Formats: sequence, C-alpha cells, structure tokens
Amino acid sequence: MEIGIGLDPTLGLSYEEQAQVSAEAARAGYQSIWTPENIAEDSFLTCALRWQATRDVIPGGLGTGIGVSPVGLRTPMGFAMSAGTMGKMTGGRFVLGIGTGAAYNPQYRRTWNIRGSSTLGLMRDYLTTIRALLAGETVTHEGPSISLRGARLAINPPPRTPVYLAALGPEMCRLGGELADGISLNWCSAEQVAWSRERVAEGAERAGRDPKSIVVAEYIRVCVDEDVDVARRSFTRSVMSYALGPLGVPAQSYRAHFERMGFAAELAHVDTLRARNAPENEVVDAFPEALLKNVGYYGPASGAASAFQRLSEGLDTSIVRVVAARPGVEATMSVLKACAPGAASAK
Repeated sequence: MEIGIGLDPTLGLSYEEQAQVSAEAARAGYQSIWTPENIAEDSFLTCALRWQATRDVIPGGLGTGIGVSPVGLRTPMGFAMSAGTMGKMTGGRFVLGIGTGAAYNPQYRRTWNIRGSSTLGLMRDYLTTIRALLAGETVTHEGPSISLRGARLAINPPPRTPVYLAALGPEMCRLGGELADGISLNWCSAEQVAWSRERVAEGAERAGRDPKSIVVAEYIRVCVDEDVDVARRSFTRSVMSYALGPLGVPAQSYRAHFERMGFAAELAHVDTLRARNAPENEVVDAFPEALLKNVGYYGPASGAASAFQRLSEGLDTSIVRVVAARPGVEATMSVLKACAPGAASAK
C-alpha cells in the first residue's frame, strides 16, 4: 500500500512552509503528496512546488496528485493540458483526480455553465474525454455536458497521466470501475471501503476490465494533539461541513454517504440543535464519537499510526489528510511524524 500525505488550505501554510513539509514528508518515507482544489490557488502549481521541494531528498521526487478538482472549473482540454504537463514534468509521478463539486445543485450548475442535468453523465463525459486526450487520441465526443470535434492534445509522446474519479455512491463507484484509472474515496469507514470496492468491481466487470487495475485511494483525516478535547473539536469541525448539509433538504452527496454508513439517527439529532440555532460549540460537542472514530482519528500522537493503519484496510493508496489542532506548521508536522510509514510497527 502506498502512503501519501494530504495538505489543504485550511492549514494556513505559506509556500515556504509547504516546501518544508514536503521535504520532511520525503525524509519520513511518504510516497506521495496530495491536495484538493477549490476556487483559490491553482492546485497544479501547488503540486509542482511540493514535488520540486522533494527532489533534493529523493531521486525524481515524490509522487503528487490533486484529489480532487471540481470539473466545472475547467474544460477537458484545460485539465488535459495541465495534467499532461505535470505528468511530463514529474516523470509520470502525477495523478489527476476529478469530482462533481456541487453539480447536483442547480444553482452551482448555472454558476459554472454546466450543461445537462445528470451528474453521472457529466462525469462520464469528463472521464471519457480527458483520458482520451491524455492518451494522445483525436477526440470527437457528443455527450450531455461536453461536445468535442477533432480535439487533440499536442504533447508528444502522450503523457497518459492517470485520472481518478471522486466517488461516494454506488453508481459513481461503478462509473469509476468502468472508465477511471482509480477512484478517490473520502470519509469512509473500513467497511465502506470494502463496499466501494465491490461497486468498483461491478463497473469494471461490465466494461471488461480487471478490477485490480483500478486504484482505490482515500483521504483519512488525522488530528494530533495531547489535549484530546482540542483535537476532537478541530476534527469535528472538519467533518461538519461535509456530513450535515443544509437543513430541510433531502440527503445528498456527503450527507447521504454518512447515512449509508449508518449514522442517519445521529445526524438527525444534531439537526435538532441546528434547527434551534444552538451555538456552534454545542453542535460540535453533540457529534457522536462513533461517527468520528469510524472515519478518522483525533487525539495523542501515540495512537495515530495504529488508527490510520486500521482505517487504511482495503486501500491501495492511503493518504494522511492533515487536520491541524492549532495554528502553525508545528501542528502539521506533528501529524506527519505520528503517521509516517513504519510508525505503527515501530511502536
């Protein structure tokens, strides 16, 4: 299993600190560095900075990847140009992950001028066209969201950069098995990883592909602090924006994902607090421990590696997604060191 580390903008790291953390990750034995993308800094450039910082530590540098970028932000050719360039620059050590963003929301689709109404069709269009462009094909494609006629990426030889699909529900997992090089999971229990693998295998088999050829990767959030209450509150806040969703709206995306894992009643209880405008700290404290510990780890450094190892069961690429308990680069370094490859067996 490959072990990577995931850094995101919530950590508040400067570019110099990101380079410092990247070099330390290489020294600690991590194999890759990952970043999500939103509408802030360009994540391709972020990946380039981090990769460059590791080249002085190990030959060729660490692998790097985006997990994931919402497809509404770029055209298929835009993704292919940037991902192909990164693949060529790093000697094949870059992975592009793409996801829906909030494409299930009509307002989001209007904001980014996303055609069609099917989120599954949208991702099928992007996967099909991006992977074909990266393979050096001349692409003519007519789908519900994307139309291309004779498009070709002029990188020679073709970079063949791997493309992963963010997947939560059964049909998106099957689509990943059918068309993607890998799938990017998020906020999963070990049991949910196994369930996702089954759906990926179903998609692969209907496309005549070997299910073992599709990489299953996941971010596993880890927050380290000797003060367990501090770690718990920081970790819970990182869960909340995903798990809850807007009040009074049928479960979609991540809310549905957490309910599939058996936490519908617990989240409904938290909703009663939100409905009466309870203070945020009260909502945070009401989050059930079982939910939190099923999808990540918070607490002292001494317990992080074994928890990470347990949650990584069934994955091909397991990524330590850092949740900082306190401001400053030291909190990030604490997680990096606590979960470094070999840390669990060394204890």
